[in-house]
Amino acid sequence: MDRDLTLTKYHVLICNGGSCMQQGGEQVTQELRQEIEAQGLQSLVHTSRTRCNGRCGDACVVIVYPKGVWYKGVTPSVGRQIVRSLKRSENYAPAVLAEYNGETFVSGKGAPQ
Repeated sequence: MDRDLTLTKYHVLICNGGSCMQQGGEQVTQELRQEIEAQGLQSLVHTSRTRCNGRCGDACVVIVYPKGVWYKGVTPSVGRQIVRSLKRSENYAPAVLAEYNGETFVSGKGAPQ
């Protein structure tokens, strides 16, 4: 049965391209999905695996829409923090690569921890 996307607030794109997979992309994917369930956000957050997003030097890459936030260096623990930040309608600043400001993408303030 297909999911009712009218309830979805966030779409999380998880890079599963070659470089991201070498940097733990499968573990990041699974941890994000488990944390979404643990936080009770299944109806609000939809995830999709993607192929390469062209930011191999920033692996693992996770993108959250409609916020337009790109995260870099995502590990399973950073993935959990991203989900928890979505629950609070915030960005997880330490891992932000870039975010959309309404006109263009601007560099983020964070670096992976």
